[in-house]
Amino acid sequence: MASSSREQDRLTLGVEEEFLLLDPETGESLPVAEQVLDALSGTARTQSRQEFRHSMLEMVTPVCTDLAQLREHLITLRRAAAEAASAAGARLVAVGATPVCEAHLTVPDEQRYHAMSRRFGPVAHDPAVCGCHVHVGVPDRELAVQVCNHLRPWLPVVQALTANSPLYDGRDTGHNSWRSMQLERWPSIGPTPHFESVADYDATVQELITAGIMLDAAMVYWYARPSTRYPTVEVRVGDVCPSVEDTVLVAALVRALVVTMIDRVRDGVPPVRIRDCLVAAAHWRAAHDGIDGVLVDLLGGGARPAWELVDELLDTVTPALARYDDLDLVLRQVDRLRREGTGATRQRRVMAGTDGDVQAVLQHLIAQTVAG
Repeated sequence: MASSSREQDRLTLGVEEEFLLLDPETGESLPVAEQVLDALSGTARTQSRQEFRHSMLEMVTPVCTDLAQLREHLITLRRAAAEAASAAGARLVAVGATPVCEAHLTVPDEQRYHAMSRRFGPVAHDPAVCGCHVHVGVPDRELAVQVCNHLRPWLPVVQALTANSPLYDGRDTGHNSWRSMQLERWPSIGPTPHFESVADYDATVQELITAGIMLDAAMVYWYARPSTRYPTVEVRVGDVCPSVEDTVLVAALVRALVVTMIDRVRDGVPPVRIRDCLVAAAHWRAAHDGIDGVLVDLLGGGARPAWELVDELLDTVTPALARYDDLDLVLRQVDRLRREGTGATRQRRVMAGTDGDVQAVLQHLIAQTVAG
């Protein structure tokens, strides 16, 4: 957690990963989450959660202090969940959006989920989508709000790096993150607004609850927020990553961004004020292009090749990565990403090599999910 001395800062981190439970033959979503949860035991059971669809499972790492520890937890949780899913006749798949179809669109039998279904109607009954949420320990909520202000220009780049959902209804959508497109219909999802203080943040959230936009503060689904559950800054912009190595890379970059922005807040550097419509446009472009095209440069203006902005992100966080001894690992993983592409790029490569065989893509995703 953060301390008063910059040199002593060691911000913890943790990751929430959401997965789909798919039929190994058809690729359709299977409503077997309760069976899978019941089959888990020990740490895997305590670190798992029911999600908004009967075909979804969320696994949550314990609080970690370094990337090796995080990687170990991610592998253990994914493999335990994959075994339980297989016993239930399904496969655990790390993919951002339902790739084929979802026949069972009812919500689990929980009061809050039923309330969301009544309030938001068909929006609450879209096929399942799965994200990767990275938590970085920042227990001071005032500081957390200021950090979120500073993160705004960089989160589209993080979103592009995690793109892992090009398919919907068995076809290529033309988007790298179809999950992001599906989620845009929810009224409380999107870029984090700029807030002057934690009091401003809390008052705005209360106004949105009063207006019926959210049921409660837990429905703040902005791309970065002070977590309602943990003493953290939570970055929730990305698709679930296909492999553990991808998740570790994203977690390292997010923590380094938070560390960098804490330094700026403490140095009295104000956040860059950017029009909300431009931030929203940058996120749309990130979801569409991933890192294969161009991204909106929110600091310099215009649109630029995505990898130029990834390189600028790396330059920005290099001191923080070095401080945590994460730099070599991140540079290796970014080089791998340059060669292999994101999850979306890899899926398209499999499709191109198999005459559009979605089943081949699913087998690729299944293997990636438990690799490591």
